[in-house]
Amino acid sequence: MNGNLQPSRRVLSVRRFGLLATTIAGLGAAAFFVAPNMSPNGTFFAAPAYAQNLSQEAQKLGQRPAGFADIVAKVKPAVISVRVKIDKPIGPAMSEDEGQFPPGSPMERFFHRFGMPNGGGEGGNGGHHMVTGQGSGFFITADGYAVTNNHVVQDAENVQVTTDDGKTYSAKVIGTDSRTDLALIKVDGKDFPFVKLSDAAPRIGDWVLAVGNPFGLGGTVTAGIVSARGRDIGAGPYDDFIQIDAPVNKGNSGGPSFDVEGNVIGVNTAIFSPSGGSVGIAFDIPADTVKNVVAQLRDKGTVTRGWIGVQIQPVTSEIADSMGLKKAGGALVSEPQANSPALKAGIVSGDVITSVDGNPVTDSRDLARRIGTMAPNTSVKLSVLHDGQEKTVTLTLGTMPNEKTAANQESPHATPDNDMPKLGLTLAPSTKSAEGNGVVVTAVDPNGVAADHGFQVGDVILDVGGKTVANPGDVRKQLADARKEGKRALLFRVKSGEGTRFVALPLNNA
Repeated sequence: MNGNLQPSRRVLSVRRFGLLATTIAGLGAAAFFVAPNMSPNGTFFAAPAYAQNLSQEAQKLGQRPAGFADIVAKVKPAVISVRVKIDKPIGPAMSEDEGQFPPGSPMERFFHRFGMPNGGGEGGNGGHHMVTGQGSGFFITADGYAVTNNHVVQDAENVQVTTDDGKTYSAKVIGTDSRTDLALIKVDGKDFPFVKLSDAAPRIGDWVLAVGNPFGLGGTVTAGIVSARGRDIGAGPYDDFIQIDAPVNKGNSGGPSFDVEGNVIGVNTAIFSPSGGSVGIAFDIPADTVKNVVAQLRDKGTVTRGWIGVQIQPVTSEIADSMGLKKAGGALVSEPQANSPALKAGIVSGDVITSVDGNPVTDSRDLARRIGTMAPNTSVKLSVLHDGQEKTVTLTLGTMPNEKTAANQESPHATPDNDMPKLGLTLAPSTKSAEGNGVVVTAVDPNGVAADHGFQVGDVILDVGGKTVANPGDVRKQLADARKEGKRALLFRVKSGEGTRFVALPLNNA
């Protein structure tokens, strides 16, 4: 299935969903229904007893508004259009028709910028090109603080906002957070209409109104329902999106979605789209996340997060089986980072973190999100499975680094002295690895089981079945021992350019 997952001004490409990224924003929607006891010619049949009972239950829920005009009149004045100008250099990696993302940007993997640039740029000499873009936002205070997306205002030379009554103001970027794609901007003035971030999470099926600036048209309102919660769209470790079906399109990025009380439940940030237009699948940053981030941006201009310093991955059923765990769950520690709180507390590769302060950890994303919402210097208790035994570790959270510091591993070169065709791997002793040992992958059969599990040329196998390996013979021995013990899968710890991870390879063909 081909599709585009687009940020309301950015486009998300999420391979695991089979999507290609695109943008966010809004088109209108209409619907009709026919009562279940009404015939096509308009006559009514006698409703069966169960239908009468359902009708009585529905009446208990109270009347819902026939339209949303009153709510829109209340909230629409607080929604703004955001227009930016960005001075982009023109070079081999950035042409006048491109230039939305700097090469290597974290967002480049998942998004094409939402509505940027417009391709018509202004001016441009001396190897630079002024591009423009537009998105949405909304006031959260009467003195001009407003929320939008980071990707709307990132690197902007100039930010202007247009209010619902047509007035235009210059805005200052107070702070941005790329990890959640949120930004706080400020307009000088007072008595601006503003809206409130919801205190309660929406329920699946609740009404939702999206308001924004699709395609630069200005204040546009669309309606739908909350389709799902807790969506992971591959944008980062803190993915926890609300999915809505209110139509949104390019230009809605940074705009709010409201409940029927007029409270903001989320910020529009991405859509799934095969064509670049709305198909009724949009994603919002939840209000509770917005509250946390905006409070820090307003106070400090930046966001700090708790950090334990581990590379983690989900515990799949194959990994759980290879480790002898009763069920899949928790976060598997691939590698503790140097000088990290986790390393100092004795957490090692292969440990599984199962709870934080007594609250179960469902998977690696849950752990990252939970630790990330805590403040640095907070003391936490982690329940950890170590060699099959559960222990409790208490540590003090550090501050998450702004940049990744993990060094890329150079691919060693050696003459292979062993071949394991059943796994689809050709191996050789490693000449360089972080631990001073390991076996390098020199070839991968694209039709083999190892390729199916993500092995690539240049990967270094550090240990197999919990034991370090220094040559291909060590790997072969671990495979043989695992088969004798009747294991169905064997756990490999593998280091690549992206870090260290565990991979469980099935043994039925090895």
